[in-house]
Amino acid sequence: MRDEVTPAVSAAPQTIEGWYALHDMRRIDWRAWKRLDEAERRAALQEAAGFLARCERAADAPEGGSAFYAVAGHKADLMFLHLRPSLDHLVQVELAFHQTRLADFTERVSSYTSVIELSRYNPEEPGEAPPPEREAALVRRLKPAIPAVRYACFYPMSKKRGEIDNWYTLPMEKRRELMYSHGMIGRGYKGQVTQMVTGSVGLDDWEWGVTLFADDPLPFKKLVYEMRFDEASAKYGLFGPFWVGVRLSPAGIEEYMAGRLPGREPTATA
Repeated sequence: MRDEVTPAVSAAPQTIEGWYALHDMRRIDWRAWKRLDEAERRAALQEAAGFLARCERAADAPEGGSAFYAVAGHKADLMFLHLRPSLDHLVQVELAFHQTRLADFTERVSSYTSVIELSRYNPEEPGEAPPPEREAALVRRLKPAIPAVRYACFYPMSKKRGEIDNWYTLPMEKRRELMYSHGMIGRGYKGQVTQMVTGSVGLDDWEWGVTLFADDPLPFKKLVYEMRFDEASAKYGLFGPFWVGVRLSPAGIEEYMAGRLPGREPTATA
């Protein structure tokens, strides 16, 4: 009788979590919208602009922020990004939007629920407190201000769990090495792209969400393309759909709904 080999158990890295995140993608019923008379459209847009302004400054929660984007392509017309301290706050934001007149003319085509996550492949020693400057940097990453730049790109992803290539059975040292190499590519785009990684294991269909922010959309392509050649992505990365959009201010929703994309107006940081 052949002896059975017990597979090695691979250690899970520690994670620390921050704000919850909701990416809410909506398609507009343009035909129904255009059937409204001018006074009805104006009233709906004034209400929507006020709602979005309150979301942007997280008036509904102790802390957080929101941003809104006009999406390029067929997947959606608008993407709302909400960051809040709890899942309850996210649900409340959704409910509040449904009460607006503008919501009657939108259909949700996709959404993504997650929480800002930092993986600690090199954890602190037990009982060792990080220095104050590092502690402050961690807080900024776990509770970030949404960058006041014009473009955003969002996509979900997972790590492969195939019979041959399985990220979750790799030894910790190998995963640490791969993630270090992966991160160095991202650091090469410092000053061009800001990244926010959110964890969604147990919260949504993929394992992570990645949101990129920039003043020029071309670095999105260059960064993701370069990462494709990194072993962590080339061998173990699985990618979902991509959404790319142009940021709208709360007041800019009126121009957008009138068929005009607002220019590069100053955008308040959420």
